[in-house]
Amino acid sequence: MLKRIGVLSPLLALLAWPAAAQTFYISAIPDQDESRLMERFGKIAGYLTRQLGVEFKYLPVKSYEASVTGFRNNQIQMAWYGGLTGVQARLRVPGSEAIVQGFEDQAFVSYFIANTGTGLERSQAFPTAIAGRTFTFGSKGSTSGRLMPEFFIREAFGKAPDDVFRRVGFSGDHSKTIALVQSGAYEVGALNYEVWNTELAKGRIDTRRVKVIWQTPAYPDYHWVIRGDVDSTWGGGFKERVRQALLSIDDPLLMKVFARSKFVPAKNSDYDPILKTGQAIGVID
Repeated sequence: MLKRIGVLSPLLALLAWPAAAQTFYISAIPDQDESRLMERFGKIAGYLTRQLGVEFKYLPVKSYEASVTGFRNNQIQMAWYGGLTGVQARLRVPGSEAIVQGFEDQAFVSYFIANTGTGLERSQAFPTAIAGRTFTFGSKGSTSGRLMPEFFIREAFGKAPDDVFRRVGFSGDHSKTIALVQSGAYEVGALNYEVWNTELAKGRIDTRRVKVIWQTPAYPDYHWVIRGDVDSTWGGGFKERVRQALLSIDDPLLMKVFARSKFVPAKNSDYDPILKTGQAIGVID
């Protein structure tokens, strides 16, 4: 099934997924290389299966929109979302809850990066010299790769990105944003700081060609969102059991793969700033 999903279009992949039965399906926004996501969420699924005595499986998706659609249609029961997609998913499934976030996700940041050929240097103040250049976001539905960077761009210039930059693009994920700016296809871009740091540590970034020029103020971001009706399928209190299993992870290797130090409790109201920002710039009704 996983191999079939990998080659189908997002719509066909969703139709191919089995209806929820005894297997509990988790997923995540496709914000970086698929092999890294498979490693991360395959390990989490295995851990939850062992802890809860229920089969958990990770289902990859091809787009942020497909992850929300799968959640809405109950083909995914729980997903690791960015702030924006988490809010969008919860709005589509009444009773759904943000239950856990990474410790680091309480104060997340985006990096603005630039090709070194631009001559742009790192600064504490917003880099207004990016105006008039080519700029790439990540996915249109990304909190750290689009929503919050656009918020700060609008705040700095008083106008939309299309009116600030010579050309605006959407790479699709954070890893591709790095590649596009490093190659010079775009002069400047914005992305998740955690992906940048991970890629840098693994030697996948050529710092002679691309550099960080600005770090945004902090905001809440990634978190686990669970459907509100899971207790009706897996028994009373199951949602709380899932929450406690995630909070109880004490395997440093598992958390290292997840690129978090630990999980901490989360609630829907933690993401009110994301909701308000999304509404303000027109990406949430």
